[in-house]
Amino acid sequence: MTTAPRPLVVVGDVLLDQDIDGEATRLAPDAPAPVVDVAVDRSRPGGAGLVAMLAARQGREVVLVTALGDDTASQTVRNALAPCLELVELPLEGTVPVKTRIRAGGRPLVRVDRGGGTPGNPGPAALAALRDARAVLVADYGRGTATVLRQQLGAAARRAPLVWDPHPRGEQPVPGARLATPSAAEARALLGAARPALSGGADTLHAHGGRGARLAERWRAAAVAVTLGERGAILTLPHSDSPMYVPAPHRAQGDPCGAGDCFAATAAGALADGGLPEEAVQLAVAEAAAFVTAGGAGNPALWELPGGPGTRPAEPRRPADAYALAEAVRARGGTVVATGGCFDLLHAGHVGLLQNARRTGDCLIVCVNSDASVGRLKGPGRPITPVADRVRVLSGLGCVDAVAVFDEDTPERLLRRLRPDVWVKGGDYSADALPEAAVLRAWGGQTLVLPYLDGRSTTELARRAALGPALDPGSGRTAAPPLRTRR
Repeated sequence: MTTAPRPLVVVGDVLLDQDIDGEATRLAPDAPAPVVDVAVDRSRPGGAGLVAMLAARQGREVVLVTALGDDTASQTVRNALAPCLELVELPLEGTVPVKTRIRAGGRPLVRVDRGGGTPGNPGPAALAALRDARAVLVADYGRGTATVLRQQLGAAARRAPLVWDPHPRGEQPVPGARLATPSAAEARALLGAARPALSGGADTLHAHGGRGARLAERWRAAAVAVTLGERGAILTLPHSDSPMYVPAPHRAQGDPCGAGDCFAATAAGALADGGLPEEAVQLAVAEAAAFVTAGGAGNPALWELPGGPGTRPAEPRRPADAYALAEAVRARGGTVVATGGCFDLLHAGHVGLLQNARRTGDCLIVCVNSDASVGRLKGPGRPITPVADRVRVLSGLGCVDAVAVFDEDTPERLLRRLRPDVWVKGGDYSADALPEAAVLRAWGGQTLVLPYLDGRSTTELARRAALGPALDPGSGRTAAPPLRTRR
């Protein structure tokens, strides 16, 4: 009997965002106000609705717990979100808030807010969703959903990673939250701090880190990431005076609307996958920058992909599943490259091989021997590094797109499922003599042998570490035994 995967549960207030875009070339005759000739009038879910959709685009099972009513805006939100995630509704007395941005020539002129309501008590479906969550993300927009579920959210934080994206008019994060993600402006408002002096232009990183640490203490949160827009984010822990600054990979030029939602959704997904807060924040900063560059929440492609809302992008970035990656790359006509080995102690020879292998195609999947497989091949005392650590180290390399583990002595069964176009090995082998060559030929794949950095060997590194430094009698200094050539 199979068990359905536990979902990422998003809890929060849904809005309806409207973007009205056009050109303004004249003023109104009755007032000095621009007249906007409308070219585009587009509506989309905002608030927790946008957060949940962005999480679903990562390929996850997502449940959105939110308050919806019988109004037109609520129905518009349902129609947009239902194809890509599961909706669990709380009753709403009133209407879903509608926020309308009017822009001319791409520049905002005015925002008009209307509507609003009060969420009712949660039903059994909402309580069950929180009990079964793999991780929880609270997108609090100060409209009451987090308030009516606060007790259940506190219990959820004791069972699973919980990320809280706070709002100055909303609830404080429940104690035990794994990560809270206020913006710099929200952190100032939540602490009642003054705006930074104009002379410096912005707060120092130290000031942001100090506020994050104070909020972490106040909320009893495991970590707080203060988001800094195009500057990235700063991660702090309670009682810590050493925050970690995570800069953006590039200066994102584009509409920043929704960047904080993208940050929170990405961080929650990373924590759901077992990542540390540091890893979650680094990934979230990079994804938020890419999101802004692509046009932010106002990008029509976000909602108009083939297959409807929530369809994953044509070129997913580093999905966790190697098989999904291989299928996606093949579907767009790309070349899937794979290589394999124990990778017990990752050294420069491995890195050089992996970098060269990645250059031969459109993705690189590394097939790694399990601990039992390494023990059978290498003998007692191996592996030195357990498979979970080996996978994590390999996954951290920029040239590696996915990692798959196999238990057998050879990756033959794994390769038959992955069906890579190219299998790469390093060293002085003959491509035709490799046992994998016959497997690859079954579907028209090829085997390549790439140069391997000479003089590097896991076995030799382990031997040197075991021996320790040796005395060089000629100089009186200690010297490690020389490296031997890998064969």
